[in-house]
Amino acid sequence: MPPVFFIRPAIRLLLLAFALAISGRLAAELIWTPENGWKIEGGVLSGLVGNEGRNALGLMNEAREDEEKGRVRPAIKDYERVGKRYSNSIYAPEALYRAAKLQREIRKYNKSFNNFQTVVSRYPNTTRFDEIIGEQYNLGAALLNGARGRFLWVFPGFTNREKGIQFLETVIFNAPYSDYAPLALLDIAHAHQYLGETAETLYALDRLVNNYGNSVLSPDAYLKLGETYASLVDSPYHDQGSTKEAVTYFEDFMILYPGDNHVSAAEKGLAEMKTILAESKIKIADFYFKRRDNYQAARVFYNEAITIYPDSPVATTARTRLGEVEAAAKAAADLPQQKKRRPWVF
Repeated sequence: MPPVFFIRPAIRLLLLAFALAISGRLAAELIWTPENGWKIEGGVLSGLVGNEGRNALGLMNEAREDEEKGRVRPAIKDYERVGKRYSNSIYAPEALYRAAKLQREIRKYNKSFNNFQTVVSRYPNTTRFDEIIGEQYNLGAALLNGARGRFLWVFPGFTNREKGIQFLETVIFNAPYSDYAPLALLDIAHAHQYLGETAETLYALDRLVNNYGNSVLSPDAYLKLGETYASLVDSPYHDQGSTKEAVTYFEDFMILYPGDNHVSAAEKGLAEMKTILAESKIKIADFYFKRRDNYQAARVFYNEAITIYPDSPVATTARTRLGEVEAAAKAAADLPQQKKRRPWVF
């Protein structure tokens, strides 16, 4: 008895012929000319036979004729019909692609994006993949810039930047290693900033610098991170977590991109943040010195202010206060024991 994996020569030939036929169809290209309409070149099958094949081809030709004559809506209707009825044919991805292009022209942005998405999801091997990713990016960017759809085909709709963000997130999901992904993240960050969503802005920028560190957009993201954290800083009297983050990103930017044209902006931002951070240390030191007579704690915080920004007016102030601390400490030590102020107990 032959092994179970043995295949008879005749069957093997049939399978080989079938495989060649399938590969021929996959390699086929759909070409349109005004004289002959749509035609398959380079392959042997359309994916349809008999009446179905003729009906699909007829719809494709009708749609293209309407498209060429400017009858956009009938063309879209027929293209979408092909994509729905004959989804397993070579015509379907081209039909949905063309429907999406026409829908973009008449500002049906959601429907256009969805049809593009159907092509890349259902037909990931399409030769138009890169082109469609670019189209999807353009749709998202247009919405972020305030593009409006049409209401009842006449009236302009509302702006929808949130939808633009969704579109660009889909672009990143579809093509995470494309040049569009870091660009989409930077646009998403700008959109969140425009909408006043600081946490989302920081998250988008952080994804950019961590996932696309070699992108030409990384310097912009580092600088934007520093500036965004700096915008959260209130004064030396408040929590300095954002100040420290801003200092880190400004410093990283200057270390990683010393020849960038925006180094001066980073230097300015860094100086402002270091000044506020050093001033916050002086405020704490002043409290211990003047309100609690805790000279040791005051020394620690005045010295931290000097360390943070040594060549600055703030450091000069801290050094002056340190002199005052030493004088006060010496005077306190010279007082009789009974006249010394009772140490503060927390």
